[in-house]
Amino acid sequence: MVYNWYESQRAMLSPLAEFAQAASKFYTNPLWPLSQTPTAQRMSASYELMHRLLKSYEKPTFDITSVHIDGREVAIQERVAMSKPFCRLLRFKRFSDDPKILDRLKTEPTVLIVAPLSGHHATLLRDTVRTMLQGHKVFITDWVDARMVPTEQGSFSLDDYVAYIQEFIRHIGPDVHVISVCQPTVPVLAAISLMASAGEPTPRTMVMMGGPIDARKSPTAVNNLAMNKSHEWFESNVIYRVPVNYPGAGRRVYPGFLQHTGFIAMNPDRHMKSHYDFFLDLVRGDDDDADAHRRFYDEYNAVLDMDADYYLDTIHLVFQEFALVKGTWTVNGELVRPQDIHSTALMTIEGELDDISGAGQTQAAHDLCTGIPAEDRTHYTVPGAGHYGIFAGRRWRELTYPRVRDFIASHRAGAGRSATPRRRTA
Repeated sequence: MVYNWYESQRAMLSPLAEFAQAASKFYTNPLWPLSQTPTAQRMSASYELMHRLLKSYEKPTFDITSVHIDGREVAIQERVAMSKPFCRLLRFKRFSDDPKILDRLKTEPTVLIVAPLSGHHATLLRDTVRTMLQGHKVFITDWVDARMVPTEQGSFSLDDYVAYIQEFIRHIGPDVHVISVCQPTVPVLAAISLMASAGEPTPRTMVMMGGPIDARKSPTAVNNLAMNKSHEWFESNVIYRVPVNYPGAGRRVYPGFLQHTGFIAMNPDRHMKSHYDFFLDLVRGDDDDADAHRRFYDEYNAVLDMDADYYLDTIHLVFQEFALVKGTWTVNGELVRPQDIHSTALMTIEGELDDISGAGQTQAAHDLCTGIPAEDRTHYTVPGAGHYGIFAGRRWRELTYPRVRDFIASHRAGAGRSATPRRRTA
């Protein structure tokens, strides 16, 4: 019922959003008499703000068409390397006609960036991808909006998520370096653990950034909500069926619009001030700051639905049972044993001011991965960085990325490694 009501409201507000957009342009059109009045700029700003508050936000594009390497512009082509019902594995293929740069591109390490499936699209990591492309072959998981997946494809659980990651790693090859950002740190650690336990080759490195490996440490508002409400509460209050106007009609999901409401509710004053500052920038004609606001909220306001099984599994296993750190998590009947990982180096990264994944939650991976030699494990806390500053913006580019780059470089060569031993059963 709530989802249908939201869709009805969205349909009713759509004409008003379009009117506001048109009105905003009228007040800046020099051919329209009212554009010459003293209040024209203020009226235009008011209508544009109204348009942005009422419009629907579609999935953005990565829009990465080139990157500069050694002072030369290298073309980028976005390709689908593998397609699954709930995820596409994308590759950003680099091209150059400079023989020296071409030789360099062929020898650079391969990175799989596992984007979070927690409300926003993978394009939230656009800055992460663009920066990594300067010295790496880059793949990324592009999760599909669950409302676009027909029910005939079945449901999608946390076990399925783990299986997807394993399949992507096998497809790319064991020389890959895996970077997981926020939510996927837990299923990525499970995927690599299970591969190690089965005696499969595992990635050279795994870099875990701002994720809830142990959500008991320094719990944030996000953790407290998950821990203080029962599993039944989440199923009864945030799970709805997709309306008939989408391919996934009838699928049980945690709707994106509810997630977006939660995002805003975490810092309502900050968002109100941001919109007011945007209005003032428009009035003053500060196009650079206004464009920065548009780019941020075009991304932030674009959300996707998550399959109910996956979302409820995550709440139950990660934030309520803490199954990974307690050693009780089984995936398709197999126990997840991070201690079985031996040949994959581990780097954990946290933000000093992260209010989503608290201090120590990601670093806890070191306590679990006891089979990895101490010299192959490292931790870095990004000074002054909040959650998004870990993987985007100036602190990512100037502080975090150089350390990630060097960590990967230090584990990309050397003697061949053997698969980890198959774990013993009692």
